[in-house]
Amino acid sequence: MTDAPGNIRYTQADPEYFEKRGLRRYAGVWSLWALGVGAVISGHFSGWNLGLTYGIGSMAIAGAIIALMYLGLVFCIAEMSPALPHTGGAYSFARTAMGPWGGFVTGLAENVEYVLTPAVIVFFIGSYMGEICGTAASQQPLWWIGSFAVFIALNVFGVELSFKLTLVVTLLALACLIVFWFSAIPHVDVHRWALDIGVGTDGKPIELPNGHGAWFPFGIKGVLLTLPFAVWLFLAIEQLPLAAEESVDPVRDMPKGIIAGLLTLMLSAFMIAWLNPSLPGIGAFKLTTSSEPLLDGFRAIYGNGTAKLLALVAVIGLVASFHTIIFAEGRQIYSLSRAGYFPTFLSVTHAKYKTPHVAMVFGAVVALAVMLVLWFALGSQAGGAAIGATLLNMAVFGAMFSYFMQALSFLVLRAKLPHLPRPYRSPFGVLGAVLTMGIAVVTLFFQLSDASYRAAVMWVALWFVVGIVYFALIGRHKLILSPEEEFALEQRAARRG
Repeated sequence: MTDAPGNIRYTQADPEYFEKRGLRRYAGVWSLWALGVGAVISGHFSGWNLGLTYGIGSMAIAGAIIALMYLGLVFCIAEMSPALPHTGGAYSFARTAMGPWGGFVTGLAENVEYVLTPAVIVFFIGSYMGEICGTAASQQPLWWIGSFAVFIALNVFGVELSFKLTLVVTLLALACLIVFWFSAIPHVDVHRWALDIGVGTDGKPIELPNGHGAWFPFGIKGVLLTLPFAVWLFLAIEQLPLAAEESVDPVRDMPKGIIAGLLTLMLSAFMIAWLNPSLPGIGAFKLTTSSEPLLDGFRAIYGNGTAKLLALVAVIGLVASFHTIIFAEGRQIYSLSRAGYFPTFLSVTHAKYKTPHVAMVFGAVVALAVMLVLWFALGSQAGGAAIGATLLNMAVFGAMFSYFMQALSFLVLRAKLPHLPRPYRSPFGVLGAVLTMGIAVVTLFFQLSDASYRAAVMWVALWFVVGIVYFALIGRHKLILSPEEEFALEQRAARRG
């Protein structure tokens, strides 16, 4: 038993403990690129469109602001991840920079993101599949349960299969989007269709029958209220450091993979946000309540019959993100559990395949429980605009808090550990981190300003409170000297020496 400052107690685990929690290295730079792009790409198929409520101009500016935030964040992570190549990712960065409490709070925020993001994606998978197969709305939970069962199984059967499948479905998802882009361009009329949102006498959005409305019908406030939805175009690209211990050469490949992934997503985000609401018969107003906007786009171009076949292909985009975010969810819970922040049974890996199957199943059960609570609370007929947007805002809240803490970790590491070997250095440096923190805080503020989603966000805040109480009373006395914890303690000792 080892004591650390702040009444933190560590247990020195025996070799058998880590043998039961081993991972296998496989991923190269293209696998990491696919993991990053695949985790996000579903946001270009569904979810982002809910942000069109305040006008396409608001969505465009909000998207640019959020892209700037992710650019700063990604370069921070690109510097930190090869310097601290542990599966813990955000928790590991914060742990080294700010101690166990900083690590736990950051890990808890990221946990909210990675547990609830699969819930959002599987909700939209159910919406697409229900529309394609003609199943009743009341049967949606069956699609959720079936999807979790299939893709957890695929993730359990080995890291090689997981990364190969990720690469394939990510390429297919991008191919589907590219087909949509080139199909849509000849039909685009931005002024007639995308500018069809106005402001009613009650101050709420209304549809303009002939389009040609304002780019910013709600002014600057509309842009700021759109920020949480624009996040969905990039959310989860930051998951790559969670694959550090499964990367063949994280020092070389991690920065390349995450930067290439973000550039790919920035191009895709621009194309989908420009084209999808600009198609005849759709418009921005109708897309604000759609659970399958890409399917609506294909319908506008090809008609109902062909659109269903293309939509089946479009589901691949959701599948790509669902598969990869389950990967991230498992590794995130695994890393916190292996270090003792969460109960240690959650980090046991499969005896044969060396994948964190217990963590993945546990995360799926929690996600399904949240979904079913919302399903019965809001009603099965509430639709994607209510349930999907509520889940999305809950995930974004956890993400924004996590981004703030990761950028803060970057600043603290630069100040406290200036001599830490950094194979890659962020070209944006301190400015990039400060920009990330500022945009994250503004996004959180305006998320809480939206009364429609304030209650959902407060439930996430309650989860934070429960987690912090658990760590204060129990968790901090049961930490394990995992690789990231040992690294943090060694750096602290070196700094003091």
